[in-house]
Amino acid sequence: MTMKSPDAHECSDDSMNPHITKSLPSSVAISHDVSDGNINGACKELVAHLGFDCVVSDGDILRSRSSTPWSPAPPSQYPAKVVTPRTTADVSEIMKICSRRRVPVTAFSGGTSFYGALSATRRGICIDFKLMDQVLAIHEHDLDVVVQPAVEWQDLNARLEPLGMFFPPDPGAGARIGGMIAMSCSGTNAYRHGTMRDWVTSMTVVLADGSTVKTRQRPRKSSAGYDLSSLLVGSEGTLGLVTEAVLKITSLPQNQHVGLAAFLTTRAAVSTAISLITSGLPIDALELLDPYSLGAINHSGLSSRQWEEKPTLFLRFSGSSQAVQEQIQMAREAAATRGCEMFETSGNRQEIDVIWGARKQVGPSLVSMKQDPTDVFMSADAAVPISALADMIDWAHSIIKEAGLIGSTLGHVGDGNYHTAIICRKAEEVKAWSVIESIQRRAIQLEGTITGEHGIGLKLRDMLVEEVGDNGVNMMKAIKTALDPHCLLNPDKVFRIEPDV
Repeated sequence: MTMKSPDAHECSDDSMNPHITKSLPSSVAISHDVSDGNINGACKELVAHLGFDCVVSDGDILRSRSSTPWSPAPPSQYPAKVVTPRTTADVSEIMKICSRRRVPVTAFSGGTSFYGALSATRRGICIDFKLMDQVLAIHEHDLDVVVQPAVEWQDLNARLEPLGMFFPPDPGAGARIGGMIAMSCSGTNAYRHGTMRDWVTSMTVVLADGSTVKTRQRPRKSSAGYDLSSLLVGSEGTLGLVTEAVLKITSLPQNQHVGLAAFLTTRAAVSTAISLITSGLPIDALELLDPYSLGAINHSGLSSRQWEEKPTLFLRFSGSSQAVQEQIQMAREAAATRGCEMFETSGNRQEIDVIWGARKQVGPSLVSMKQDPTDVFMSADAAVPISALADMIDWAHSIIKEAGLIGSTLGHVGDGNYHTAIICRKAEEVKAWSVIESIQRRAIQLEGTITGEHGIGLKLRDMLVEEVGDNGVNMMKAIKTALDPHCLLNPDKVFRIEPDV
C-alpha cells in the first residue's frame, strides 16, 4: 500500500510564502510508503541487522529528533522510528532497506539547525548518528583529521589543543560535524578562517540507494573530476548521508587577546567595523551585539559578567606580542574617532573565556526571553556586501520597531553576515515572519543572500527562487533527482518536491 504521510501540508504555511517554487517534473514519481505495516516490516529488517537496541520508538526521542525550541515541528512531522547505526556499513544497510521499501529518511547529529531542517515532513525513519562519534585519526604533520559525523567541534578542538592545533569553524554549542557539513555552517572564526566548506577535504557518503561514495582522497588540492565534496557541503542531507569526513586543521592562534568597544549607536559600531575590515587589519574575529542581545545575556544568567546594554563590538586578536599590540591600537583609534564610550582588552585566559563565551551564548540567551512556552523564536540569517551593512542593520531595527515587535540584530559583521532574532507571542507569528521575510528580501535587493550560514530548510524554500532564480532552483532539483530519484533523503527541504507540500 502506498500512501502520503498524514498532515504533510503542515510543513509550510503558504500565506507566509507567496512565492511558491515549481514542483519537480511530473515524470518523477513521489511514492513513499509510511504505512504502519511497511514501517514495522522495515524495523524488523533493521533489528536483524543492527540489533534491538538500535531501533527506537520512544515518543520523547521521536519528538527531540525533529523538533527543538529554536526550530519547532508539529507532531505530524515526527519520525515513526529512530535508528542508531555504528558504522558506514550500517548506514548503507539502512538506506538499502528504506530505498527498497520507499521509506523517507531524515538525519540527526547535534540538532542545532534552524528553519525546520530536522522535521520529518513525511514521517519515515530518522537516522541518529549519536553512536558514530569517534575521531578516527589525527594526521598532525598533514594537518588533517578523520572523524565520524557525531563528533562535536568543541570535543575535536579539545583533542587537538595539546598538539597546538585547532579546527576553526565554530557554530553554536553542541553542533556536530555531520550537521555542520550539511548546513555549511561557519561562526565567529569565519572572518579570518572561512566557512565549513573551506575545511572539508573529503567525505564518505551513503547515497539514497545505499551505495557508498568516497568523494576524494586526502591531499589538500585535487582537480580530479567534479568536486563532489563541495556539492555535498550545504546540501542539508538531501543528497547523501555523511558517515566519515577528512577535515583540515591548522595551528592554534598564538598570544590571543579579546577586545570590547561599546558605542552610543549601532551605526557607529558598524561604521567602526567596516573601517577595520577595509583597512586590511588581520583581526581574528569581529562581532556585533546590540543592546537587546546583551540584555538577553544578562537575563539568562549564562554569563558570569553583567553587560552594559549598548551596541558593542567584540574583537579577537592573535599573533606576536608586537603584532597584537599594533592591532589593538589601530582598533582603539578607529573606535575613538566614532565616539566609542568604552574600549577594553584582555589577554587573560579566564577573561577571554568570559568575554567570548558571552558572544557564544547569545542564541540560548535569546530563547530564554520567551515569557510563555508558546512564544515563538524566529530569526533571519542574511548577509550583504559590507558596504551595505550599516544601512541594512539600521533598516532592520526600524521595521522591527514599526511592527511593534522586540528583537535583536547581531552577528558576524566581519563578513557581512547578521542575525535578526524576534521573540513574539504565537498570535504575532505571521506579523513577525513578515518582518523576517522583508529583511531577507532587502538583503537580496542589496546583492546579498537570505542565509549566510543556517541553510534553507523548510521556511526559506520559496524565497530561494528570488535569490537564485527559477533556473537555479531547477538545476538543484535536477541534481536531487539524479542522486535520489524517489526523494527519500530529507524530503521537502531546500525546495518543494510537490507544489502543495
